[in-house]
Amino acid sequence: MSETHATAPAFPPGRYGRRRDRRRRRFLPVLVAAVVIAASVTLSVSLYRQYGDPDYDAQIVGWHDVTDTRITVEFTVRVPPGGSAECALRARAYDGSTVGLRTVTVAASGDATTIRAAEAVDTTARASVGEVLHCQPPG
Repeated sequence: MSETHATAPAFPPGRYGRRRDRRRRRFLPVLVAAVVIAASVTLSVSLYRQYGDPDYDAQIVGWHDVTDTRITVEFTVRVPPGGSAECALRARAYDGSTVGLRTVTVAASGDATTIRAAEAVDTTARASVGEVLHCQPPG
C-alpha cells in the first residue's frame, strides 16, 4: 500500500478565471438579515401606533333599540385621566355585512379614566349586532 498526501490543486494562471473571495459571499446574508430586521421593527412600531395604544381600550357592553334603520351601541372606553377618545362604531347584519358605520368622540368628565357611552348608528338595513372597531386619541 502506498501513502498519498492531500494537496491543494494548482491551476495554471489565467486559465480558469480568478478565484472567488469567500468573504464577499458572507456579506450578502448579513445584509439581507439586517434589512429584514429593520423592516420588521418599522412595521411593528407602525402597527402598535395604529392598533396597540393601551390608553384607549374599548369594550362592547351591548346593543339595544334595534330597528330597520338604527341600532344603539353601548360601550366603555379607557382613556388617560380626563381625556377623550374618537371611536369607530359598526352595525352588522345577520349575514355579516356592514349596514352602518359611525365615528363618535366621547369625553371623560373630570379626572375619570373610563367613559361609558351609548351611541346610535344609522343603518341601511336591520342590524343584528353593534361593534366598536377601535378607539384612538381624537384627531
